[in-house]
Order: sequence, then C-alpha cells, then structure tokens
Amino acid sequence: MSTILAISGSPSATSRTARLVDLLAVRLADAGHQVHALSVRDLPPAALLGADPAHPAIEAVAEELANADGLLVATPVYKASYSGALKSLLDLLPQYALAGKVVLPLATGGTLAHVLAIDYAMRPVLSAMGAAHIVPGYFLLDQLILTGADGATVVDASAVPALYAAVDTFARALAPAGLPIAA
Repeated sequence: MSTILAISGSPSATSRTARLVDLLAVRLADAGHQVHALSVRDLPPAALLGADPAHPAIEAVAEELANADGLLVATPVYKASYSGALKSLLDLLPQYALAGKVVLPLATGGTLAHVLAIDYAMRPVLSAMGAAHIVPGYFLLDQLILTGADGATVVDASAVPALYAAVDTFARALAPAGLPIAA
C-alpha cells in the first residue's frame, strides 16, 4: 500500500497529540500502510531554533517525506494556531516538500473555539508547500483522548466515528486508482 509519515507537532513530553498520532498510525498500519511516526519534540532543538536545514536530522525528515505518499500532521492548538515546534520544522523543509502528497491535518485542543485552526492556520501552509490533496482535517478535544485500563490510548466513543472517517478518507485518497480499499 502507501507509505505515510505521521508527524506530531507537540513539544510536550506528555502530549495527547503524540498519543493520538501513535493510535492512528496503528490503524493505518493495520490497513496495510507503511507508517513512520515522528515527534517534532524528538528533533534537535538547536536545528529547529537555529533554522538549520542542513542538520542531518532535518535532512532525514526531508528525505523521509520525499519518499512518503502521504503525510498525517497533527498539532495541539496554541494561541489559535499550530505549534511553534511544528512551524519550525515546516520552515526548514524544502518549499515544495509536499508536492504530490496527500495530507491529513489534525489538531487537538481544549476548546471548540480552536476548531478553525486547521483551515485558517494549517491548510494555507500545507497548500503553499505544494500538497497535491489536503483531505478534510479533524479537530479533537483534548478531553476525548483517554488512557484505557491497560494503559493504551483510546478516544472517547463519541468521537471515534468522525475521527476514523477522516482517517479512512485519507487512506482512500492514498490508494492508487482501481485498487480495493481495506475496510
């Protein structure tokens, strides 16, 4: 199937956004996609803040993105926009790093007042980077990202149908024409 780079743009060590990315990466992998999850938090701060696109870690991300068919990019919403950590990474990637890519933007936040951050903050940047197809994004309230009894991340049942519909739309957009899609 397709190769997907799944990026969490959260700088937090206890990130619900990162946990959500990991959960969705498993769903996509179970559907037959090859998924690599990446947390911006794990990249060298000096490379991000020093704007060093030649740093080996940044070059590795750019190469991985170049080889991917799709990008799942998730961020917590801070001050009505995506995280500065994610912005720092996107600024260091080549101008058209998303050319030919299918992109699923996701955002998490504490209030529904931030639901438009995907369309008004993320989508223009992803489009400017040449994304071939940005599927409808999804905003998930932080309080709906839970820890199950076994310690695994779960999403509140009320949000699962719409969240998984967004992920499945992304997966269908990645599929070459004429191939069946795993349910």
